[in-house]
Amino acid sequence: MNTGDRAYALKFISGKYQGGEFPLTPGKEVLIGRSTELDLVLIEEMVSRKHARLIHDEQGLRLQDLGSTNGTFVNGERIQDSYIKEGDRFLIGTSIFKVITVQAATARMGSLEIKNRLEEVAAAKPKAGGGAMSGRIEEVSIPDILQLFQASKKTGVLLLLDGDREGKIHLRKGQVVYATIGGDLDLGPLKSIFRLIGWSSGTFEFKPGDEGSFDVELEESTTSLLMEGSRQLDELRRLEPELPAPGARIELVLPLGAPLRDLGGDELDVLQLALEHGELGTILDRSFASDLDTATRLASLLSRGYLRAEGR
Repeated sequence: MNTGDRAYALKFISGKYQGGEFPLTPGKEVLIGRSTELDLVLIEEMVSRKHARLIHDEQGLRLQDLGSTNGTFVNGERIQDSYIKEGDRFLIGTSIFKVITVQAATARMGSLEIKNRLEEVAAAKPKAGGGAMSGRIEEVSIPDILQLFQASKKTGVLLLLDGDREGKIHLRKGQVVYATIGGDLDLGPLKSIFRLIGWSSGTFEFKPGDEGSFDVELEESTTSLLMEGSRQLDELRRLEPELPAPGARIELVLPLGAPLRDLGGDELDVLQLALEHGELGTILDRSFASDLDTATRLASLLSRGYLRAEGR
């Protein structure tokens, strides 16, 4: 790239230098690894002495793995030699990098100045214990994180925080085996993981090690969970205009203009939940069905005149 006043840089999304940037000088090779003699030094056990090479040639940015023990992963896939572009993310050790563009003048910074800036970022960053890796969800989505972890076969717990919301995703060799939100075990792991992959703000922290054991575990592959979860989230977003606002009171229409005998068993279950709880969030939480199925049935009950929502 580097046309005119723009050049490439690597932004640290997680790891020791989270938030820092490493400008790339056109035509200059960058060696990444644990050895202190290299251009970009990542001192941690999961990084090999000479882990990867980044070359900016006439075709763009070329990332090569140098036979590392734990691998180099681009957008959820382990690579040996791959061209990367703006917006791509790759994982080395506990560091997630995002390819960004910066002012060309920034790319002309000296190596010592770049190193000093990164060390300043590291010094200002709170220390994560136990080999944890952390970052902001705004910088890398939950599906992207899980795809990277699946490819690198990570085992541990991914902790998500967004204000007073807390979620946990447990992984075993890259596969999601359990998930919770706010410690609510009644919500179930499947409904929890589908909600968590839709979080778009907050922080994440991955703690490697024992992922725990559970009476009920998710058996679908991480890829299948992400595909189905994304589909359901897309459908829910399309359904939002037909649903009550969060916190709005939902009540039975009296007298009923339509007979209850016209309702199926699943619709009667949602009707009962509406009578007992009268609010969208609680109805979704207490339903045994998925959020999408429950919301679809609720929208149908509202449109057919069985229920009405406050403010509508």
